[in-house]
Amino acid sequence: MPPGPKPPGFTPQEPGPDASRDTGNDTSADRPVPGARTPSDVPPKPASAPAGPTSATPAGPTGTGPRRPASPVPLSAAPPVQPSGAGSPVPSGAVTPVPLAEALPSTTGGFHTPPTVVEPEDPAGGGEREAVLSVVEPPPPAAHVGSGPPTYHSEPTALPSVEPDELGDLVADTVLDGARYGTSTLRAVSVRGDSARYRGEPRRDALLTARFGTGEGALVLVAMATGARATSGAHRAAAEACRWIGQAVGRSHERLADDIRAARRGELKSGLHRLTDRSLGKLRASAAEQGVDPEEYTAGLRCLLLPADPQCRTRVFFGVGAGGLFRLRDGEWQDIEPRVAATTGEAVVGFGSPPHETPEGDRLTMDLGITTPPSPYEPAPRPPHASFRFRASVARPGDTLLLCTGGLAEPLRGEPELSDYLTTRWSAGEPPGLATFLADASVRVKGYADDRTAAAVWEA
Repeated sequence: MPPGPKPPGFTPQEPGPDASRDTGNDTSADRPVPGARTPSDVPPKPASAPAGPTSATPAGPTGTGPRRPASPVPLSAAPPVQPSGAGSPVPSGAVTPVPLAEALPSTTGGFHTPPTVVEPEDPAGGGEREAVLSVVEPPPPAAHVGSGPPTYHSEPTALPSVEPDELGDLVADTVLDGARYGTSTLRAVSVRGDSARYRGEPRRDALLTARFGTGEGALVLVAMATGARATSGAHRAAAEACRWIGQAVGRSHERLADDIRAARRGELKSGLHRLTDRSLGKLRASAAEQGVDPEEYTAGLRCLLLPADPQCRTRVFFGVGAGGLFRLRDGEWQDIEPRVAATTGEAVVGFGSPPHETPEGDRLTMDLGITTPPSPYEPAPRPPHASFRFRASVARPGDTLLLCTGGLAEPLRGEPELSDYLTTRWSAGEPPGLATFLADASVRVKGYADDRTAAAVWEA
């Protein structure tokens, strides 16, 4: 008898938090992703299960002895399905549907693709055929991208030196955190750079993730700071900047959450500007108490506010200093960092600078002349050109918002392979797990060895 016709295959669907909801705006799943594997690219593998049926162990000679539980029946041993009311047998290529997706857990750190049942050809033309499982997976994590391997080793080498009475100043090599509130999933990481790992220097970047309030009225703050380069107290200055802005936001979180839900951008930017100035004023006062030059005991500060209300998709960025603000939308990265002239500290229109208001309703506003009350910590001088940056935008389903310090922003802008790699990793499937996000954010690029701190928000 000639072999029966092969059953038609099916296309795996990308899973999501709610597959029945039409997001409408997210089309990244329809774009071909470079390097992705399709079911036809994966060669079938022979199943390890025996071809013959497996049954339970028979009873003893008298039929009254104990019986062991029956072994699982493989797919190849499933009885053929006879069509109702038909006298002809089912073609030998038919396979009984089995809910395989429920039996296979995800092993790729959060990216899960349902398996595909592939029916191999039977050269003999007879007998039962075995079902082979073919799973489409994202590309494996990369150690580095670019022209070659980085100069330094990929793992920590030397620990920072510390005095016995200063153990509280120790900074861990890596900090990792995450959460899920409303429609957003947060992943945050701070990693010591290759250069600091090799020289035994502490991580100059600091990271703070905090939730203020409860229920839908809660407000999530992500703060990251980078201390001045080549200064002994850089890590302490960064930690103090994060702590003080956290205290300021925490005391005003109810008012801030109300302003975000009501889209009061004017009140938000002026209020956050004052909170930032006061926090940096405390940092300058701390430098004066220690007898340190305020320009050495300083830090760049970048923050993100996320309301827990699922009905509010407004995301607020504010801060001072270098770094990056990027958005992955429809499979493409958008550099939405507000630009500031290095010599004058005033806003300029340049690469990546969006207009005042986009067709989607996103607005870019900058505090460059807002009169603020005098700092109670004067006469400590303000750092030069520390221009306040602010942006409030409305997220779409499927967006990924990335806030980072200069250690990740510079290679993202300077090495196209890194942005392409992160696009492939983060454009499809569910948000990555903590370990997978750490691996993705730590992909190294030759010539970039600074600390990396990043916070990414996936929108459902």
